[in-house]
Amino acid sequence: MIATEGSLVVTNLRVEFDGFVAVGGVSFDAHPGEVRFLIGPNGAGKTTCIDAITGLSRGSGSAKLGDRELLGKPAHKIVRLGVGRTFQTASVFDELTVLQNLDIAAGLHRSSLSLLRARRGIDPAIERALEESGLGAERMTPAGILSHGQKQWLEIAMLLVQDAKVLLLDEPVAGMSQDERTATGELLGRVAANRAVVVVEHDMDFMRRFATRVTVLHQGRVLSEGSVSDVQSDPRVQEVYLGTAGAPSVTTIEGETH
Repeated sequence: MIATEGSLVVTNLRVEFDGFVAVGGVSFDAHPGEVRFLIGPNGAGKTTCIDAITGLSRGSGSAKLGDRELLGKPAHKIVRLGVGRTFQTASVFDELTVLQNLDIAAGLHRSSLSLLRARRGIDPAIERALEESGLGAERMTPAGILSHGQKQWLEIAMLLVQDAKVLLLDEPVAGMSQDERTATGELLGRVAANRAVVVVEHDMDFMRRFATRVTVLHQGRVLSEGSVSDVQSDPRVQEVYLGTAGAPSVTTIEGETH
């Protein structure tokens, strides 16, 4: 697949902690128009890869967004370059409404007082994010009373108003109901139409339903890569997940230790 301005290309990424190799030369890419999954058992290095790309861990090798190198830059500069990231627990302002959270993310207001003033209009980027995330009807709802799934959607919407070019999502459906998982998968499909989306996930059913391409990590290295059917039929993947090349009936894998 040809890299574009909005493509994320990771090459020979390596992360060490006090001599322990957590990620040992991982390469993968993600492009607008696809939902890219990183999967693997406990301790495979998935979140560590995302941490290195976003400046939270020191890594060597290369991680480029378009022609801009990300490794070695401070986390705040990586955000400015267009890299958005979510964590397993949504980081939203519970006491503020959905709309106010998006206002803050968009940088439209610089003080808490300005958030309370009557608005003359809503930024078009916020309206688009509300529509894309499915939160239009909840715009005046305090974020603290949203469902778990809706909080994750709000966090994704906050990245959209920041014009993130690549979204790195760490276990976005953990703890969600089945309906919320389906709605989240559909949201990721909409988001990925114009942005690169990388999903770190343990829910294999969710991966099977919504992944475009999959990279399987094991012990800090790439074990397998390809379509969902490619990786599911790979005997090495079956052995890592099930301890045998038997029928792949497991739908979830235990959470990774970070």
